[in-house]
Amino acid sequence: MLPLASLGMAFYGIWSAAGAAADLVGARALEFWADAATFIFGLILLLAAALVRVRLPGGLALAMGALLGLQALALHRAAHLDGAVFVLPQLARGAFAATLVLLALLGGRRRPPQRPGRP
Repeated sequence: MLPLASLGMAFYGIWSAAGAAADLVGARALEFWADAATFIFGLILLLAAALVRVRLPGGLALAMGALLGLQALALHRAAHLDGAVFVLPQLARGAFAATLVLLALLGGRRRPPQRPGRP
């Protein structure tokens, strides 16, 4: 489960950073600071995915912070571009982030050593 969580976080970070970079160099849809923050949070999530994979203490907390930052910026983006915040896409994004965190938590637990002769 841990490799799946870290791969999901890495792809989510790359997707967010790439979308923000395209917006920074292309047609401006949002303010500069919002696109720059999305790009930075995407890179932080990409780094945190590697830290989660190697079970470094604080790696999951860093990933959760980046996921919350990306969620906040998604709300900002929806309010500006759509004129309103639609609940279902935001819930889906939050559920995806929560699923990644749950997979990382469950996959990062250390199993107790097995005694010989016992299943």
